[in-house]
Amino acid sequence: MFKVAIVGASGLLGRALVRELQTQTGWQVVQTAFSRVGPQQVALDVRDARAVVDFVAREAPDAIVIAAAERRPDVCEHDPAAARALNVDAVRHFAAAATARNAWVLSISTDYVFDGSAPPYLPESTPNPLNAYGRSKLEGERALLDATGNALVLRLPLLYGPIVSWQESAVTSLVPAIRAAAQKDGKPALMDAWATRYPTFTPDVALVIRELLTRCADGDAVRGIAQWSGDEPMTKYEIAQRIARALGIDANLIAQTEPADATPRPRDCHLDSGRLEALGIGRRTPFDAGIRAVLDAFEAQHPRA
Repeated sequence: MFKVAIVGASGLLGRALVRELQTQTGWQVVQTAFSRVGPQQVALDVRDARAVVDFVAREAPDAIVIAAAERRPDVCEHDPAAARALNVDAVRHFAAAATARNAWVLSISTDYVFDGSAPPYLPESTPNPLNAYGRSKLEGERALLDATGNALVLRLPLLYGPIVSWQESAVTSLVPAIRAAAQKDGKPALMDAWATRYPTFTPDVALVIRELLTRCADGDAVRGIAQWSGDEPMTKYEIAQRIARALGIDANLIAQTEPADATPRPRDCHLDSGRLEALGIGRRTPFDAGIRAVLDAFEAQHPRA
């Protein structure tokens, strides 16, 4: 029986992947979590090399998907050592442990390994990260691929999907400000209109990963670097406009046309998804449909949020 370990199964992408793999009969799925450990999950601190080695030896997975990471650029900038522990050292621990049993490893990376000056970016394009987050993820990519030839780095852009709080995604984190800007006496919400993003639906990414796992189970694993991205370019200002429309509110949004983040961010890191498309892998849910589904599901569970 093909056995998959999902590392970071309680996070935004991890949960979507668990739901997707529930449709896959005949596989055994082991989930790990750290801060929010569910009843069907194994508690695992990925920063603990011995704990990782013991977990892999005990569970003996055929494939490992590493979805645990520090993804907040501002947090990485202020505490690069903590970012490295999750984004580099943990990946190295899993790579070493997986090599001992020849398990295939898929590690999630980011479009922020690029500087955003010359999109679209191919998997083989030269990285040039602008911030600590991008640097740590690039170092994690190299740690994995240097340790084992039986691995795939999957670069992804801005993610959104079913959430447990508005703040879980940089897309849905805009909702409170949008709602406040729609109040009669509310202040206008200033939204970035400088950087172009490609919001990508986590259930679509989960399907991509399932298809990659299927290839691995069939003895035809994809290795090296691949990328997947939504294909609708939009700034956060445009994302906010579309969220307001989905919420049915008229919010006072102001476009900010110059970069204002304390942590430097790239302007346009559009990822070329051609390698996976050529394999017949992928799905893209239109943003308006995806965000409507996310908003409806969250508000049904949290009517006063």
